[in-house]
Amino acid sequence: MDRKQFLSRSLQTVAGAVLAGPVLLRAAGTPDSINPDGRTSSTDRDDPPLLGPLVFAQVPLPYSYDALEPSIDRMTMEIHYTKHHAAYVKNVNEAILAEGVAATTEEEMLKHITDYSAKARNNAGGAWNHNFFWQVMGPKKNAPTGKLLDAINGSFGSMEKFKEVFADAGMKRFGSGWAWLVSADGKLEIGSTPNQDNPLMGISELKGKPLLALDVWEHAYYLKYQNKRAEYITNWWDVVNWETVAGRLG
Repeated sequence: MDRKQFLSRSLQTVAGAVLAGPVLLRAAGTPDSINPDGRTSSTDRDDPPLLGPLVFAQVPLPYSYDALEPSIDRMTMEIHYTKHHAAYVKNVNEAILAEGVAATTEEEMLKHITDYSAKARNNAGGAWNHNFFWQVMGPKKNAPTGKLLDAINGSFGSMEKFKEVFADAGMKRFGSGWAWLVSADGKLEIGSTPNQDNPLMGISELKGKPLLALDVWEHAYYLKYQNKRAEYITNWWDVVNWETVAGRLG
């Protein structure tokens, strides 16, 4: 092979590696891409975990970033999803690997969360809570019906009283945290958790099957509402996806 042929083949090899790079990265489970309309997409969600027995991942946002306006503005949604939530997912997966977490499901890890570090606890909660949060909201207005409405009325007396108690839980959570509606022992209960804790954690005072959650961290509302948490909660009711809540009740 002369010098000219050698250089030609070398260039072809390099070009092939460059073109193959993105394909190999996607096959290795790279983060979801963001489409122009704000939705996420991925073709590799069924790939086996690459980091260990348990890997947290962001659910694709089921609507565009501006779909919940005016209740939640586009910029808040985009920052919340691509920065805050993405960081929780990244950090919890780092903690799982570093600490040799043996749990094989998110629920198992949350149940035994006190076995792990503060980093693992905060970020596992942040990753799980936000995946849950995105799915109990949507742009289509609807209302509780059937079994869910009966359960709400049976537990709280009326829909109006339920909203009042739930909003109160969100308002009285000092600092950062979450308000929750859970199913426990055949009845519905309302409560709140600090920081990124949730009712699935063994350490949580509020326990039960989560049905509805509201993020009352300031990053969830401050760009639009500043310190007006009450206004944020009032407007949030307009984007609750009651069909998803009913599905979680079963």
